[in-house]
Amino acid sequence: MNTSKTSIFSILLLYFCCFSTNAQVTLDKKDATWRLLVNGQPFVVKGATFGHENDVVNYDAYFKDLQSLGVNTLRTWATGKNTKKFLDAAHKYNIKVMVGIWMRHGRPGMEDDDSFDYLQDMEGMEAMYETSIRVVEMYKDHPAVLTWGVGNEVYLNMATDAEKEAYSKFLERVCSDIKKIDKNHPISSTEAWTFGLEWWQKYVPSVDIYGLNCYGAGANFLQEELKKRAIDKPYIITEFNVTGEWDIKNEKNGVKVEPSDEEKYNTIVDGYHNWIQNKSQCLGVYVFHYANGNDFGTPWLFTHHRGLYRPTYWGIRKAYTRKEPTNAIPKIKTFELPETTLESHTWIPVSLEVLDAENEDLTVSFFYNQRTGSRKRRSQINKVNSKGSLKDGFEIQIPKEHGAVKVYVNVQDTFNNVGIASTGIKVNDEDAKNKKYLVPKVTLPFYVYKDGNDLPYMPTGYMGNYKAMSVDTQNTDEVHAGNYAIKIEYKERSGWYGLAFVDPKDDWGETLGGYEIEGAKKFSFWAKANRDGVTATIGFGLIDNDKPFPDTAKKSKKLELTSEWKKYTFKIKRENLSCIRSGLVLFSSSFGFPLSIYIDEVVFE
Repeated sequence: MNTSKTSIFSILLLYFCCFSTNAQVTLDKKDATWRLLVNGQPFVVKGATFGHENDVVNYDAYFKDLQSLGVNTLRTWATGKNTKKFLDAAHKYNIKVMVGIWMRHGRPGMEDDDSFDYLQDMEGMEAMYETSIRVVEMYKDHPAVLTWGVGNEVYLNMATDAEKEAYSKFLERVCSDIKKIDKNHPISSTEAWTFGLEWWQKYVPSVDIYGLNCYGAGANFLQEELKKRAIDKPYIITEFNVTGEWDIKNEKNGVKVEPSDEEKYNTIVDGYHNWIQNKSQCLGVYVFHYANGNDFGTPWLFTHHRGLYRPTYWGIRKAYTRKEPTNAIPKIKTFELPETTLESHTWIPVSLEVLDAENEDLTVSFFYNQRTGSRKRRSQINKVNSKGSLKDGFEIQIPKEHGAVKVYVNVQDTFNNVGIASTGIKVNDEDAKNKKYLVPKVTLPFYVYKDGNDLPYMPTGYMGNYKAMSVDTQNTDEVHAGNYAIKIEYKERSGWYGLAFVDPKDDWGETLGGYEIEGAKKFSFWAKANRDGVTATIGFGLIDNDKPFPDTAKKSKKLELTSEWKKYTFKIKRENLSCIRSGLVLFSSSFGFPLSIYIDEVVFE
C-alpha cells in the first residue's frame, strides 16, 4: 500500500471511530485473556446497575456523579418509555449501557411475582420475541449501547427441567435472530450464580458473554466454575455486592444478621481488586445498586438510603478510582437491645456507641422491619418511636408486631452519610399474632393513583372483551390534577369490559398481596368520560372468598359519567380494610360507540 493510500485509509478510520454514531463492540481473546473492545480499544467494565430510569429530570446530576465514581457503564434489566433519553444521557457523559431485554419468570411468588408457562404459552413467547427484536432494531445504532442483556435469573425462577429446556430453546431463537440484525454488539444473558451454565452451554450458543449475578466471596470462584465445565467464554459479574440475606446463615432472635457497614465497603473495594479484576475470563462487574430507597434492601445494598450516602457509594468510588471517601460514614461500634421476649408498646433501653472521624453533629433515628407476610410487607421499613440522646442514652418503643423483628439504628452526619446497624428482637403481641393477612400497613392518605407515579397497584386485571381495551396510566389528554391521569379506552361499539388495579400484578387471589388500609373513612376519585351519559361501575375490591387471598372488603357504585370532571366519594368507615388486594376496579359496557373513561386522584383517607 503506498503512502497516499495509507493516509487516506487512516483518515477514514479516524473519521469512523470518532464520528460514527454506532460503536462497534467486539470480543477478543489474547494470551488466554478475554477482552471487550469498543471501536478496537479495550474496555474494562467498571459498572453499576441503575435504578433511576424514571427520574429523567435528574439524569445530568446522576451521570455526573457516576463519572466521579469512575463508572463507565450501566446495566438495566429492561427497556421502557425513557430508554431513548437514558441512552442519550449516557452517551453525553461517555457511559456505555448493557441494555436489558426482559424475559418473564416462571413461578409465582418468585422475583417479579410473575408466573409464565414456557411449555404452553406460545402467544406470550411470541410477544416477548417480537418485543426483543423491536428493542434491538430501535436501539442498535445508538452509540451508548455496549451489549444486549437478554433475561435475568429466569432459570432460578423456574420449577422444572422441562421448563428450563423450553426457555433455553426460546432464548436461543431470540439471541440468534438478534445476531442477524445487529453484528456490532455482543449478547449476554444473566443468571444467579451458575444456575444457567449447563443450559446455555447445551442450548444457547448465541450467548457471547455469560452474565453472572454473584454476591460476596463467591465472585472469586466463578472462573473456576466455568473451567470445571470446560466453558471457554467470557463472563461479566452482572450484579455484585456484599453477601445478601438469601445466603446468610447466622441469625439473632430469628433475624438474619446483616453484614456491618465496614464489611459492605470492604467487599466492594477488596472484592473488585482480588476476586474480579485479576480473572482472565472476567470482563468486569456491575455493582448493585446505584439507587435510592427506603425499604429492606436499600440499607444493605444500595448507594443511597433515604437520600443519604451508604458504603456501596463510597466502595464503588474506591474500587474504580482508588480515591478514599470524601467524608467518613459514622461508625456504629455497639448497638444492642435486651435479649428477652419484649411486649409491644413497651419502652426499652438501647446500648449504643458511635464514632465519627470528622466529629460532626450526629442525628440518631430508629426503624424496624419484619420478614413475614407478603413480599411488600417483608420489605417495608417503619419508624420506631424513640427518646433520648447520644450523651444520655436512648429508649425505643417496641412496635405492635409479633415474632421476630429487625430493628435498625440510623446515625446521620452533616455530610449526609448515614451509618446503619441492626439487630433482632422477639416481640409478643396477641392482636398481631392473630392477624389473618400479613400485608403492609399504609399511612393515610393512601393514593391508589396520583399523577401516574409509584403505583401501589398495577392495572393487570383485564376482564370481558379486554382485547378492545387499552389502558394508559400516564395520559395527558384529560387531567384533573398534576401531569397525568388514567385513560381507559374501549375501541368497539358493543360488549363489556373490566379493569382492576391489583397487587401483586397479574394475580387473581392465589398469592398474598395488597395493603392494610385500616383507619380510612372514605374512598374517593375524580372521573369523567369522553361524552355525557357513559355508565360505569367503579370502586375497589374484586377478589372473592373462594380464593386463598381475597379482598376483605368491596365497595362500588354504578355511576353516570359526564364529559366534565366530577369527584365521587364512598364512606367506608365500617368496612374491613385489613387486606385490600384490588385498589381500583371498573366495569363498563359500550352501546353503539367507542368509549374513553378518565380517572384521577384515587385515594383512601
